[in-house]
Amino acid sequence: MSVAIEDLTTTRLRRPDAIAAAAAARVRPQTLVPASGRLLIVAADHPARGALGAGARGAAMADRAELLRRLAAVLADPRVDGVLGTPDVLEDLLLMGALDGKLLVGSMNRGGLQGASFEIDDRYTAFTPQSLDALGCEAGKLLLRIDYDDPATASALEQASAAISALAERGLIAMVEPFLSTRRDGRVVNELTADAMVKAISVAAGLGATSSRTWLKVPWVEGVERALAATTLPCLLLGGEVSSDAQATYARWAAAFEQPATRGLVLGRSLLFPADDDVTAALDAAAAIVAG
Repeated sequence: MSVAIEDLTTTRLRRPDAIAAAAAARVRPQTLVPASGRLLIVAADHPARGALGAGARGAAMADRAELLRRLAAVLADPRVDGVLGTPDVLEDLLLMGALDGKLLVGSMNRGGLQGASFEIDDRYTAFTPQSLDALGCEAGKLLLRIDYDDPATASALEQASAAISALAERGLIAMVEPFLSTRRDGRVVNELTADAMVKAISVAAGLGATSSRTWLKVPWVEGVERALAATTLPCLLLGGEVSSDAQATYARWAAAFEQPATRGLVLGRSLLFPADDDVTAALDAAAAIVAG
């Protein structure tokens, strides 16, 4: 099945079962991890949290057709191993026939909307372990913000633990993105220091009935080698905000791959909407880093 972007709405309206049919027909990847032991995954789960900006462009991800065009172009490259997204994005890509041979990482928790008073309470409002399994996904991703001053953190930790356990029971990877967070001027801000990441990684690695299928998605921070030394779990670096100095960012990512825990990149806006808007160049640079 291959539905054109301009026909997605009509297909959804008239043939809602086409999504399940496309998922069943999808060619799944032969292995979870390529022979190199390194992965390059493109992320597009930002819109569901209302996070539509990329660098100076405040609404870069607001045009769904443009986002899908960029995703399809990146996923057509054999150097890209998979995609991370919420159900609406992954289902569009399935209908488009863009996901054969790619890892599907379904984003689970999007309830903590960006800028909301309840942002730390990032409860599960997207994929569940059951729906990930039914759609044929290989992994589920969960964001975990740990704020020592916010009582909602206790519930967030409990939900994350239960999700990790449920994913492992189904043979699915749990990709956990942990941060120590705090509120400044009413906004949730992640503590992007090595000390904070050591603590966040340590807490996340211990969640769930087993860590056998847990991977961590972590940011680059100054002193990242200390943060990565805090665990033996596979760690994938996230792209974060779009940088105006892409070359400096690439150099930091490449240096992080010197650590044994670093096993890949998960890039969203920095790959799909780079500052110079040259997606091909951004992909070439990211793929070169992953290839070593």
